[in-house]
Amino acid sequence: MSRIGNKAVDIPEKVKVNISNDGAVAVEGPKGKLNWQLPREIKANVADNRISLVRGAETRSVKALHGLSRSLVSNMVQGVSAGFTKDLIIEGVGFKAAMQGQVLNLSLGFSHPVLFPVPEGIKITVTENTKISISGIDKKVVGQVAADIRRYYPPEPYKGKGVRYAGEVIRRKEGKTVQ
Repeated sequence: MSRIGNKAVDIPEKVKVNISNDGAVAVEGPKGKLNWQLPREIKANVADNRISLVRGAETRSVKALHGLSRSLVSNMVQGVSAGFTKDLIIEGVGFKAAMQGQVLNLSLGFSHPVLFPVPEGIKITVTENTKISISGIDKKVVGQVAADIRRYYPPEPYKGKGVRYAGEVIRRKEGKTVQ
């Protein structure tokens, strides 16, 4: 039994959910619109400002899709009503970031600046030259953009230099000692 899949998703005010007969889910809210196609074995219905998902079979794969589908629909509803945000912190001497139109310019100690084009539907703000805030309505895209930026220079364990998530703890190593 999927505990997550059986929980109903509450629909906030100002959010409209439309589920067609073929399983297409369309969610529209104050922040934007999101669409997704349910798997064939999963059926959804809207009643009393709640979305409930029901699985058609009891196989292991369908049970897994049940919980996944509920989480994705919940993320869609939350995204169009409140949105999602990921914060990154840049550490290192001379490391900084700046927005130039629709391109994020990162100076990460390389011989060249790293230019990251901002995808459609994502808003990036830079504060204090070292704090990057990524926001958008699609949780998957926000997380992927944050991971792509972090991948340019992941934090290293000796000095802690690099791009890390806010709140991420980097286990530090002790360097070589002279005897």
